[in-house]
Amino acid sequence: MHCPFCRHADSRVVDSRTTDDGASIRRRRQCPDCGRRFTTVETASLMVIKRSGVTEPFSRDKVIAGVRKACQGRPVTEDALAQLGQRVEEAVRATGSAELSTHDVGLAILGPLQELDLVAYLRFASVYRAFDSLEDFEAAIGELRQQLPPGTPGGLDEELGTAASAAVD
Repeated sequence: MHCPFCRHADSRVVDSRTTDDGASIRRRRQCPDCGRRFTTVETASLMVIKRSGVTEPFSRDKVIAGVRKACQGRPVTEDALAQLGQRVEEAVRATGSAELSTHDVGLAILGPLQELDLVAYLRFASVYRAFDSLEDFEAAIGELRQQLPPGTPGGLDEELGTAASAAVD
């Protein structure tokens, strides 16, 4: 690590601490040439390979922005979106892979989004899984109904009924 003051090519680590729940390391360094101290923050890079083949760094903000579109008009708070973004990032980092496809990121989003809001889940899944017809929606709703016990408070029928009545109003 180059010294930011004198540009000396080396520095020594004086202190190291984990930050952001262990996602990064804060290091206090000292230049052996000029003696000045500076701080660095190190994180493991996680790259996403897009469908076009382009590779870009993983962005929690992009995940949240995509999910926010699916949650438009739904009772989902910004805090809940931030927690979902953190869960998705933890899940993709837990794979141990330095590069992931957008498909893998989408899969990591579906689980937490289903727990957060069923209608938003269906919206996101319809784009992610490229629904082409009403049958695709019916199949996805059928899968959700099988996963939920009948009469579950806040269940799918209630969710979809609320969304449908809001659309009619």
